Amino acid sequence: MKLPRDATIAPDKITNYLLVRQNRSDKSAFLERAGFTPANPTALIAGLAVILNEGEAQLVDENKFGQYYEIVGILHGPVGVDLRVKTIWMTERLSGTTKFITLIPIEVFAK
Repeated sequence: MKLPRDATIAPDKITNYLLVRQNRSDKSAFLERAGFTPANPTALIAGLAVILNEGEAQLVDENKFGQYYEIVGILHGPVGVDLRVKTIWMTERLSGTTKFITLIPIEVFAK
């Protein structure tokens, strides 16, 4: 199934979480391998939008807040390295809005 093309990808999620070193579950080092850095957050947002628009979403969980989906895809990095990732999205029960939650690294490979 396809998720709505207008799903929200919050810039704060990118600039204050994914591209910043974390003590636990750090993803910034993984993303940096492909050239995704705090200096170019729009590149990561654009890559996530491609995965959203081209990938097939699978329902993986549901709770009182909404339905959670995953889409596996390739982030094409600005330095020519591709990252295979699992992205997690949520459709909120109350608002019906779909939003990006996080990504989970799968693998890195060069072109």
